[in-house]
Amino acid sequence: MQKSPEISPQQSWRALAALCTGLFITMMDQTLVAVALPRIREDLGASINQAVWVSAVYLLTFAVPLLIAGRLGDRFGQRNVYLAGISLFTLGAVACAFAPTIEMLIALRAVQGLGASLANPQPLSVINKIFPRERRGSAMGVWSAVAGSAGLFGPVVGGVLVGFVGWRWTFFLYLPLGLVCLTLVALWVPKLPTMSGRIDFLSALVSLIAVLAVVFSVQQGPDLGWPLWLWALLVLGLVAAVVFIRLQKTASRRGAEALVPLDLFQHRNFSLGLFAVAMLGFTVYAVNLPIMLYLQESAGLTSQAAGLLLVPMAVISMFIAPVIGRITDRVSPGGVSILGFSSLISSMVLFGIFMFLEVPAAWMLVPIILLGAANGLCWSPNSTISMRDLPPHLVGAASGVYNTARQVGAVLGAASLGAVMQIAGQHFSLHSVMGAAMLFPVLFLVCGLIAVANFQAHPRVVSTAKP
Repeated sequence: MQKSPEISPQQSWRALAALCTGLFITMMDQTLVAVALPRIREDLGASINQAVWVSAVYLLTFAVPLLIAGRLGDRFGQRNVYLAGISLFTLGAVACAFAPTIEMLIALRAVQGLGASLANPQPLSVINKIFPRERRGSAMGVWSAVAGSAGLFGPVVGGVLVGFVGWRWTFFLYLPLGLVCLTLVALWVPKLPTMSGRIDFLSALVSLIAVLAVVFSVQQGPDLGWPLWLWALLVLGLVAAVVFIRLQKTASRRGAEALVPLDLFQHRNFSLGLFAVAMLGFTVYAVNLPIMLYLQESAGLTSQAAGLLLVPMAVISMFIAPVIGRITDRVSPGGVSILGFSSLISSMVLFGIFMFLEVPAAWMLVPIILLGAANGLCWSPNSTISMRDLPPHLVGAASGVYNTARQVGAVLGAASLGAVMQIAGQHFSLHSVMGAAMLFPVLFLVCGLIAVANFQAHPRVVSTAKP
């Protein structure tokens, strides 16, 4: 491994700012393009299923390679892999803006998702290498502010662009943003040490099969009605996951380096944080749809007005997360996270009750503001506590695993809420269906609350070595 360069605090913060620009656009895309789907369907003559795939394929190709992307950063340098990922994402976006058919648009969205997947794990690794432990919480706070709030800006930006200049501008927007990101990263992010070990390509292939099969099955199951072949694909994914774990156990005997070192799970806070971030992804990235549907279909707001009503949520989340990051460095682990998960649960309950009661749109600002605060309280402490005590040689793999847990949680959440809305929609009115969808994640958030309540200030590594 190369020697780590000396990095000043000022350079560290500049590097983080540069990385956050790309993180913002790749995370915002998950909700921004969804707002444009009705116009895309109308303009390109697409079926409902084809329009859904414009968003679904991005989430799919984003989630599937994340485990490998973290390791690629270790092997070839986080800066290099990040630049490659943002370049691919930006080129894919520009091509999407000119897509003549829905089939071409779906294929190019897959390219965008792959670029986002390459870039997304790298900032976590860089933060843990360029910031000392006592300042890592502050840095994670900024990272979490961006990661946690970017998706909240999507409906706002998307609603304005689609309403005033057309859906193709939701993709043109990424060209200047992407160029700014690439320039800043090239100038401000230092070249960091790389690991000399080679990537276990057999494990990489099996992990791709496992994540692809499971994510695709869960993502498309509700829409396709769970045919027998889809169940078979899900079983294939689960079997591949078992084989993948076995390959990680035998990696050293095969003369390979584990793609996901099982030593990671001997670190208590990482294991708990991994579960908690999956629960966060399950909830936060899925609830935008029922919120927007309620505001537009039940409360009667336009898409622009509904998007603007969510602005306080995004702004509060963005400003509170860096402050909470600094606090996380100074207080015992778990305290802030417990408050965050409790706030998130309260927000979901209020959303559900207000939707059942069909309250006026203005009242929805109460749970919207609470959700923004909860985002700031949850994401930053969770990432900080999960990652900060890991040894350097595990950070790259941990970043890939952490981001995979978040994205798989998001896919599972979206699919589950979709199923809840489909089933409830056959028996209840729209506002009751949306209320049920908002209450559904509460059980999962309670499980996340239990996990973060068990964070330890000085976690011991759980040794599995035989005496």
